[in-house]
Amino acid sequence: MTTAEPTSDPTSQPSTNGHVLDVTGLRKTYESEGVPVRALRGVDFQMAAGEFVAVMGPSGCGKSTLLNLVAGLDTATDGEIVLAGESLVGKDENDLARMRRRHIGIVFQFFNLLEGMSVLENVTLPAIIAGTPRREAEGRARDLLDLLGLADKAKNAPGVLSGGQRQRLAIARALANRPTLVLADEPTGALDSAGGLEVLELFRRLHSGGQAILLVTHDQKVADAASRVVRMRDGRIEGQDDDEAASVGASESTMGTTWEP
Repeated sequence: MTTAEPTSDPTSQPSTNGHVLDVTGLRKTYESEGVPVRALRGVDFQMAAGEFVAVMGPSGCGKSTLLNLVAGLDTATDGEIVLAGESLVGKDENDLARMRRRHIGIVFQFFNLLEGMSVLENVTLPAIIAGTPRREAEGRARDLLDLLGLADKAKNAPGVLSGGQRQRLAIARALANRPTLVLADEPTGALDSAGGLEVLELFRRLHSGGQAILLVTHDQKVADAASRVVRMRDGRIEGQDDDEAASVGASESTMGTTWEP
């Protein structure tokens, strides 16, 4: 693998207050068999440009719900999300899709690769969908594969790669459109220990290059790779009450559980 540091796109700007992400009063309530389930209970959260934040907590604490809302894959019951100065409130599905293409790269626990396409095509496709000319998209994809140590796998199908290589490919795909923010949902959860360490080192390199990363995990060792750890409990960030905002900088407190969709 090459040692050059990945760099974030200078055209992807944070909001004027210096935050790449502002979450205010975020609430999400689901219906389960006619009973309301409060998945998020008034979350306030900010990220600076280039920051690497891990949201930690056990299954059911609301961390994946928070990630889905930031990605625009679900809509909040109440509250506001502002990404790079752009509010997600009131956007329809088409607007949210355009926002994701411009600002968000997502790394899933189980890769979500297109098995019928080559490694190169998997990385090229998001840029083409976003309107990048094919030649430019392929050039960007080849640069990313080289950077992530997969240049010699460009013509292969994803199925022949190891777990760590498949997750590196998923990260390359997430970076294809030079996102403002990379979202990672338990990115080492499907990997063995060696593959997990490989992926965490890559995230550290991305962070060193200026990439903003928001990662959710239940694993303390994974969270330790981040520059800041935020803990969630019962649909809230620990240290925040149900009806008031509080600082999100604390990284040491207790954990609890509740049901999370």
